[in-house]
Amino acid sequence: MKTDVVVLGAGIVGISAAIHLARRGKSVVLLDRRGPGEETSYGNAGLIQREGVFPYGFPHDFGALFRYALNNTIDASYHFRALPGLVPFLARYWWHSGFTQHQRIAHLYAPLIENSIAEHQDLIEASGAGDLIRKDGWMKVFRTEKERDAAYKDAEKLSAGFGVNHQKLSTSELKTIEPSIRVELAGGLRWTDPWSIRDPHSLNKAYLTYFQSLGGRLVSGDAATLEHILEGAGWRVATPEGPLETREVVVALGPWADTVTRKLGYHFPLAVKRGYHMHYGAQEGATLNNWVLDAEKGYFLAPMLRGIRLTTGAEFALRDAPKTPVQLTRAERVAREFFPLAERRDEEPWMGARPCTPDMMPIIGKAPRHEGLWFAFGHAHHGMTLGPVTGRALAEAMTGEKTVIDIAPYRPERFLA
Repeated sequence: MKTDVVVLGAGIVGISAAIHLARRGKSVVLLDRRGPGEETSYGNAGLIQREGVFPYGFPHDFGALFRYALNNTIDASYHFRALPGLVPFLARYWWHSGFTQHQRIAHLYAPLIENSIAEHQDLIEASGAGDLIRKDGWMKVFRTEKERDAAYKDAEKLSAGFGVNHQKLSTSELKTIEPSIRVELAGGLRWTDPWSIRDPHSLNKAYLTYFQSLGGRLVSGDAATLEHILEGAGWRVATPEGPLETREVVVALGPWADTVTRKLGYHFPLAVKRGYHMHYGAQEGATLNNWVLDAEKGYFLAPMLRGIRLTTGAEFALRDAPKTPVQLTRAERVAREFFPLAERRDEEPWMGARPCTPDMMPIIGKAPRHEGLWFAFGHAHHGMTLGPVTGRALAEAMTGEKTVIDIAPYRPERFLA
């Protein structure tokens, strides 16, 4: 079997790249060991984060560092056994999170974020998935005036610097918007530009169906079997139907990118932040109307089709270590006091791994030492947000077009000696 392009990984980034390549007349095969969007793209807060210009940095505040060191919070946790291997990554992550470096990174990152809504809109309309989308933003709510005022100040700077819109909400306004919230709040902040997704997995499947309508194929296979055809100008990967040969390959494997890249001699400083979610019912008479972050506690509640999804922060651990959903247990206890959650609707907590680079920006572009090899991974917390714009920019680069944004800041070479 032969094709023009094989895209390794059927998450949101891989599906988006496959769509944009197929639109440009390429024969494209999307290869994954599982179904579409069943790994990292499955479990997220369901946001297209137009406000997310500053990628999530490593805290520099001593109080926050001390709190995290105790390893008993909802928003961050770590495995002691994983720390020795993570120290080099964390040191670089901490350095890039310094004020000056983080400001510079935000300006490099902004073009991706600024195009996130428009590029999703394109695919949402093409795939007929509009019923899965809400366009009324999301909210942070605050328990103390101190945190509220600090967040308002940061929001004003973000609005002034990057044109992101927000709305300040009083305690009485919050009670009107979310009457079922039980705790007394000092106020809230609504980011009005982002869109929310009522079921991320269904959106991935809708995008896949659209890709298939363009003539693309989804096949089962193990990306780790990829090999360079030395005697020819191409690549080969094993599938249950037999070997599949292609001239070009896109590695869009998220946290599993190293299963391919390391064999080919590319050693990227890629780590993971694992996260958990669980769906719940609401007690009789209670309704959650908005996507809500309990800012000072560090968990998120999202009213999705399967129920209210509770998501946790970051767990620093080895990618393939067994689940340890302690953050979810902590979050559920606090969330039940915050909102009248009812029964759990999942048999067990879902866990996923976010692929992270120390400079908080994805790796997008041509592999420097191999013809026909392209990279698109490392999107950390913003994979769902940035999948479509990444897919379009990569497809344009692969076909020699002017890219919708300059992808030079995300080039693989920045991490390679």
